[in-house]
Order: sequence, then C-alpha cells, then structure tokens
Amino acid sequence: MLIRDVPDDLVGWIDEERTERRLSQREVVIDAIRKASGKNKKKEILPLQFPSPPPADTYLPPFSFIDLFAGIGGFRSALSKINGRCLFSCEWDVHSQKTYKAWHGEKPVGDIRDVKMSDIPEHDILAAGFPCQPFSIAGVSKRQSLGIAHGFDCATQGNLFFQLATIVAAKRPPVLFLENVKNLKSHDKGRTWEVIQNTLDDLGYWIFPKVIDAAGWVPQHRERVYIVCFDKKKAFPTRPDFMFPERPNIVSPKLKDILEENPDPKYTLTPHLWDYLQRYAEGHRLKGNGFGFGLVDVEGVSRTLSARYYKDGSEILIPQGKNRPPRRLTPKECARLMGFDKKYQENLVVSDTQAYRQFGNAVSPPVVEAVGREISRVIAARLMENDCVLKRTGTEGGRSLLKVGR
Repeated sequence: MLIRDVPDDLVGWIDEERTERRLSQREVVIDAIRKASGKNKKKEILPLQFPSPPPADTYLPPFSFIDLFAGIGGFRSALSKINGRCLFSCEWDVHSQKTYKAWHGEKPVGDIRDVKMSDIPEHDILAAGFPCQPFSIAGVSKRQSLGIAHGFDCATQGNLFFQLATIVAAKRPPVLFLENVKNLKSHDKGRTWEVIQNTLDDLGYWIFPKVIDAAGWVPQHRERVYIVCFDKKKAFPTRPDFMFPERPNIVSPKLKDILEENPDPKYTLTPHLWDYLQRYAEGHRLKGNGFGFGLVDVEGVSRTLSARYYKDGSEILIPQGKNRPPRRLTPKECARLMGFDKKYQENLVVSDTQAYRQFGNAVSPPVVEAVGREISRVIAARLMENDCVLKRTGTEGGRSLLKVGR
C-alpha cells in the first residue's frame, strides 16, 4: 500500500495507534477505512487477514523520478518501463531537446544552472548522466592538448556536478541513480572520484559504484560507471542490500543482429576517405601506437560508439567485401546498438550528424533498466517491512521527508 501526501498530524496519529495497538501501519489504515465505511459497525478491532505481499525481488513499486542532464531520455525510456513516472526533465542542448520532445512528449527545461529549486518537484529517484567530457579519456586528452582545464577545474562542465549536489541537498531524494564514463574513477589519479565520493558521503548517502560493460545487453563494448546512492538520513537508515545486476544469462547479442538489410549507399565511405584511414592507421602502427580504424566482425561486438562518430565513423566500420569500402552505421543502427526500443528507432527527427552525437552521448537503456530493477527491489523490500509507506507533506528545513515503516 502506497499513500502519498499524508499530513504530519495523521502520520503521528498512525504511529501512536501502531504502538498502542501493536499493529502495522497497514492494519491501522485498513481498520480506519473499515470503520469510516461502516463495514465494521461494532467498532471492534477485526483480525485482519491479508494476502501475502508479492516477493520484493519481483514487485515493481511505482516511483517518481527526475531526469537531469537528460540527453535524449535514455534514463526515462528505461525507468518508465519499470513503473517509473518522470516529473521533471532538464537538458540544455537544443537538438537533444528536439529528440526528447518527439520521443517523450515534453521539452526539457534548459540550463540546469538557471533552474530554481522550487521548480523541481519532490521525487523518489534523481537520475542523471552528468556531463562526462571533462572526465573522459578522449575529453581529457583533447583538453590537455588545447591547454584547457579538465575535471573540476573545467568551470563550464566539470563543476556541474556541484550543481547536482546542490539539488540533492535541497530535495533529498531517497535514491540517486548516476552515470558517467569509466575514466571518472581514475581521472587525476583518483582525486576527482575522491571529491565526488566525499561529496555524496557528506550529503548522507550510501554509495554503490560499479563499472558495467553494456556488451551483456547490446552488441557494443561500452563501459560506464554507474553510481547508485540511498539516503541514509531518512529513507534507508541501515545500509540496503543493493547489488548490481549480473550479465544476462543469454546468448550474447551480435552486431549483425542490429544491421539494416539495405542501408543507404551514402553511408559507404568514399575511396578517398577509406584510403586516408588506412594510411593513417599504418603510420601509427609503425610508430607502435594503437590508433586506427575499427573494421568490425559482425559476428561479435563493436567498439564504443562515441559522440565523434559523425566525423568519419572510423571506430565502427562495417565491412562490405574486398572490392568495396566499408560503411559507417546508420543512425537507426546506432539507436539499435545502444538498445533503444523500436518506437524510438523509427522516430529520428534530427540530422544524421546530431543523431550520431546524441547516441554517442546516451546511456544504454537496457543497462539502466537492469540496474533500475535492482534499485526497485531494494525499494520494494523497504516498503514491505511494514506493508506500507507514508510520504508526508511536511518539511524540515526545506527538505521533504520520506517516512518509511519502522
């Protein structure tokens, strides 16, 4: 039983009734409803017999979430499939906003630095793939070569993590669900991750980080660090029994499964570009470097799809025989490679260039869904401790209170 917006005075009364009558929250609420309905005319405490609650590992309780640094809605598409309801979204890129609106029916608000705290509704899960370029291997390399600061020294992107932390401090969502590049934990000799971890710990959250390769769900090696946090001050006073999902026990997906039968010839590399890529790769090979194009085996999985794929497609090239240059993936194939559902694959509303950028920056929805189900399992177990959760409207110091059965 989930009851939202319960006034503080009623929460107090229910707690008193529970203590005095030695009942669960659910029994108190059901008994009160029975008395009010006239079904219990003698006003006696009836022996309450309820069906056993569903197992916590299969029950998907409804929850609300907000989608920050939303991109094209990878988090939203995944969490909506497991009983989540999005209440607020934020994404500054106008092209991503266009895709987001076409896919999810609403245009996200813009720059998160301009958002007022009062505009962000109370929510159960804060989902955010906060900007990764300052922490990514490619991003760091590029910024160093240009003499540009990276990590938390990057005022335009890196410091947005602290904007995220400000929102967490103000709203205190029970759960944080964050995603970033694998290099986040090793950047700046681990100091960047230390700051992030200390910040989340100071905010009062249990922290669970893990690098997961999406290759278990989609035919692409895509290692990303997922950070799941639970509010230890209110909703989860004891460390929850959270575990990240294991790789699916199924036949691994293959690249050939996501390829179109008759792709447009425009995606085939020109002979000039193909010759350049081969000479470029050979030059680096002679120097002992590992740079070069990625001619993939369609019976296996691809490299990581990056936001720069629109430039030449060199990291993922599909062979087309000895007498024909390879081709790059089509935008629809990129959507499939990331694991977006068919309804999104068939609704591409931006240019190829923008689509490549968007998919290269996106989260993989099947991975998000798998992690989300484990989060849901923990929430369900917490709710079922007393068969009821009461979320009251009162605030304390501007922070909402999630009151979970004691």
